[in-house]
Amino acid sequence: MTEKNKAAQELGRLGGKKGGKARAEKLSPERRKEIAREAAKKRWAKKREEEAP
Repeated sequence: MTEKNKAAQELGRLGGKKGGKARAEKLSPERRKEIAREAAKKRWAKKREEEAP
């Protein structure tokens, strides 16, 4: 098994922690609503598929 570079792991984690928040700040409130609405639709559609006989 190869060992992972700890410094690279930390840098990747830092970028990941910033990414979602930075992206959300760039989006307009309208676009965030659209994204949330789409996600909710997909969640409900998935739930309906699971319940279907």
